[in-house]
Amino acid sequence: MRVCVIGTGYVGLVTGVCLAHSGHQVICVDNNEEKVKLMRSGQSPIYEPGLSELMQSSMQKGSIEFTADLAAGVDNGEKKIIAEGTPP
Repeated sequence: MRVCVIGTGYVGLVTGVCLAHSGHQVICVDNNEEKVKLMRSGQSPIYEPGLSELMQSSMQKGSIEFTADLAAGVDNGEKKIIAEGTPP
């Protein structure tokens, strides 16, 4: 399944990486370009043990990508997950 995850905080990024690791095609969208660049380099912007390794593995398989282009992400995903505005 092609999934678009909007928001790459603790909920969105972990969800997207786990879905990609499970075999789905995932595009994660975030409006913070610096964060997107970091994720494209295989580094997680949040602390979650093992997440960077799963990201890198999924990236090598081509099952996850990161973008700041909301329209491209939405157009690419059969299913959309909005993970924005999680209260502190």
